[in-house]
Amino acid sequence: MPYVVTRSCCADASCVLACPVNCIHPAPGEPGFATAEMLYVDPRTCVDCGACTTACPVDALKPHTALGAGELPFVELNASFYRDNPHADRAPMYVVPRQRTLPAGELSVAVVGAGPAGLFAADELLRHPGVRVTVHDRLPTPYGLARAGVAPDHQDTKQVTELFRTIESQPGFSYRLGVEVGTDLAHADLLRAHHAVIYAVGAATDRRLGIEGEDLPGSVSATDFVAWYNGHPDHARDDHRLDTGRAVVVGNGNVSLDVARILTADPETLARTDISDHALAALRDSRIREVVLLGRRGPAQAAFTVPELIALSALEDVDVSVEGWPDDLEPDTDEKTRLLSELAARTPVEGRRRIVLRFLAGPVRITGEGRVRALEITSTTLHTDDDGTVRARPTGETETLETGLVLRAVGYRARPVPGLPFDEDSATVPHRAGRVEPGVYVAGWIKRGPTGFIGTNKTCAHETVESLLDDFAAGRLAPPVSAATEAPDALDLAAWRAIDRAERAAGAAQGRPRVKFTDSTSLRRAAKGVAAVTV
Repeated sequence: MPYVVTRSCCADASCVLACPVNCIHPAPGEPGFATAEMLYVDPRTCVDCGACTTACPVDALKPHTALGAGELPFVELNASFYRDNPHADRAPMYVVPRQRTLPAGELSVAVVGAGPAGLFAADELLRHPGVRVTVHDRLPTPYGLARAGVAPDHQDTKQVTELFRTIESQPGFSYRLGVEVGTDLAHADLLRAHHAVIYAVGAATDRRLGIEGEDLPGSVSATDFVAWYNGHPDHARDDHRLDTGRAVVVGNGNVSLDVARILTADPETLARTDISDHALAALRDSRIREVVLLGRRGPAQAAFTVPELIALSALEDVDVSVEGWPDDLEPDTDEKTRLLSELAARTPVEGRRRIVLRFLAGPVRITGEGRVRALEITSTTLHTDDDGTVRARPTGETETLETGLVLRAVGYRARPVPGLPFDEDSATVPHRAGRVEPGVYVAGWIKRGPTGFIGTNKTCAHETVESLLDDFAAGRLAPPVSAATEAPDALDLAAWRAIDRAERAAGAAQGRPRVKFTDSTSLRRAAKGVAAVTV
């Protein structure tokens, strides 16, 4: 097979449009595109032209001859998609989004949140003439989880920021960074200054375990831990004690795999990434040799994606093992269980750091005097509800794992947005197709909950923008009645570009993609073009 998709995609769909033989699916408009972990190249019809690699903004496509040993499973993964989802008619389904004819006059939209959902929403809006978009974010830097959530050893995934750079370069786009809506600006201020407001504020907190001892020092939200090693200004100076032989991660989604990789990675390898210098220093002194990931259900229900599992299985200096395989689960149920069964059959190498994927086990309580010393866990069994939902039930058999670090990675949770309704159960803003009411809209995790990937936000934003444009065309949006209220310390696009240049220059001097500035003083000095910036 000439070309292969090798990771989760950005959903830009540039490769689909560039392919002259329609061999990349699912495409926009096809079933499964909005929820797909990745796209796939059909080995039967790819003509080895390379147009897809030129179009892809995140270098996700490679010729099969350029794959490393750890990437070879992607060959079968791409091919197997077409055995299960044949496209015999080869009829292209992808239609370029139409450019709408809007009513006379300019449309002004405020977007709150400069992460992937907010920037994809801005992109969808700016496809139409006569639209101005002002993107607000409380941080001095944009890109949200693409900057502060993607693991530093996944630099290829971070290349999606080049796509965001293109979006923010469009006429009609502007930033107001370092401005918190609800504090520096009110919801009412935005409505007075714009036809509409789109909230794309994400999910900034994490779900709790609800067990005894959860608030002991050493029991940490994975959300905060990821922000720490990625240099998020809110957490860059946190201190996490890594003086324990074992860390336990409760949860087995992609974030759990990220945390496990970072905790077991060679610090010298991480030193060539954009990891926070503060976190890198702590990891150099780390005593952690084993990371256990707990999943209450079985391997078939694991929340991590196949591309992330392939990346984990390709680690060269870390053993990855699997424990807790249900007796009635066939190892070749799907691609995920097949890969996990191969990991379960590996022979550990003495002296290596170790990642253990442990299934059918859940947390009971965290114990310790003054800090975490152990986690009590229970084994579970699986039961299927009438609706097909597989649930875990504790057996009552318990075990104690000695550990000084417990990381909670059981999901993100959004906070209420001042001035908007909020559903506490789903932690989302109620809406219809992104419309809260005419003039107020939501996109991303605050709209649909913390599901999907970076690229999922593109489809989500498209739906929301269609609702907004429908309302504008129908005359349901009130025109602005006052000029935008300016926060005196707001940073614009030029200021962000100055920060970006300074970080890249500091990184180039050390052989790294960038060195992040992680405090407000350094960021604002860089924004003003001050050369002597402390990190």
